[in-house]
Amino acid sequence: MKRAIGRRAFLRQTAGLAVGGVALPYFVRPSALGMAGSVAASERITLGLIGTGGHGIDMNLKTFLTHADAHILAVCDVDRAQREAARKLVDEKYGNEDCDVYNDFREILARSDIDAVMISTPDHWHVPIAIAAAKAGKDIECEKPTLTIEEGRRLVDTMKRYNRVFQWSTEDRAVDVYHRMCELVRNGRVGKVHTIRVELPAGPDTPGDPTPMPVPEGFDYDLWLGPAPWAPYTKDRCHWNFRWILDYSGGMLTDWGAHLLDGAQWGNNTERTGPVEVEGKGTFWKEGLYNTAKEFHIEYTYANGVKLIVTSGTPSLRFEGSEGWIGNRGWRAPLEAEPASILTSTIGPEGIHLFTEPRGEQRNFLDCVKSRQECYFPPEIGQRCFTIAHIGNIAMLLGKKLKWDPQAERFVNNDEANRMLGRTMRSPWNLL
Repeated sequence: MKRAIGRRAFLRQTAGLAVGGVALPYFVRPSALGMAGSVAASERITLGLIGTGGHGIDMNLKTFLTHADAHILAVCDVDRAQREAARKLVDEKYGNEDCDVYNDFREILARSDIDAVMISTPDHWHVPIAIAAAKAGKDIECEKPTLTIEEGRRLVDTMKRYNRVFQWSTEDRAVDVYHRMCELVRNGRVGKVHTIRVELPAGPDTPGDPTPMPVPEGFDYDLWLGPAPWAPYTKDRCHWNFRWILDYSGGMLTDWGAHLLDGAQWGNNTERTGPVEVEGKGTFWKEGLYNTAKEFHIEYTYANGVKLIVTSGTPSLRFEGSEGWIGNRGWRAPLEAEPASILTSTIGPEGIHLFTEPRGEQRNFLDCVKSRQECYFPPEIGQRCFTIAHIGNIAMLLGKKLKWDPQAERFVNNDEANRMLGRTMRSPWNLL
């Protein structure tokens, strides 16, 4: 592998720096661009991929490789096997051996020849890396969700300050059944909405084994932990399983919720605000490693009286109104409605037409990097969506009915709940 600067030398330069202070450009040899379709090199967006696990490769890397105006120059992962698998796919696509591989994301951010990054790490790394990328001059597509509400607000403010194009990565706004459902609701086809029902998959069916294990060779576990509290390595903590541990994620409520709660917000025309009240109950493992809810029932109330009911079950989204209902049961399942005539309703040119990009979030991101327009799932809309999941988790953990101020992003008269809006980051990581 060719490098413009040695890894150890780079890390010495950046040692002790906060995440927010990594924008240290240095000269990097131009990577061989190869031929990516018929698009001129000057028209291609150069990319670095940070996080190359299952979804990072199968969804994000493979999709970007299909777009002729995207060119992947480097991949990064703390797991050597994962980053090497990603490198192989990139080099096979371009017919060369030019893809650089890194263990530390800061090496990608320091490269002046990379325009944008795709972040596909565990949740606790999303905001720190995204903020660092913005300060390093990169546009960003990032997997959902945030880890905390306070971190999410910092991300929104940072993207505005640095004028970065940012896309929260979700395909739902490009999926025809969800787009059609929300458009029909927004055009009044079910009348005045009074109830929205969301079902999400349940949590893990085992409690996770906390027994410490040796760290596998080629896995930088300390960097994987990053800003999260130190904890001994166990295979049940990392890769897919991070979702079940509150230090790194929020369970299915934040994971799948980032998809279907966004649909609820989209159809309800509340994308830039949120509910004013929340209460819920969850069941949790009494032993083992995992501490996110495995089953849950949460009820939210909006200022206009609309109820949002979120339960564990089969992935589903349904809007109920004064003149009928529309929804589906099952991921991307066909739409159902009562009366059935809702499904064939025509939305005329004067109706509400919700913005989408049928070719997906990666295509939308690339187009917006060029146009400097807002992506279809921008920072603020993502922040409001993820906040619904976060306050639901807080309500379940405290076992209390809570009042929420969506404008201030604070609980009303509840200091205990407000202390759960953010987290302390492990030194030396921070968001400065």
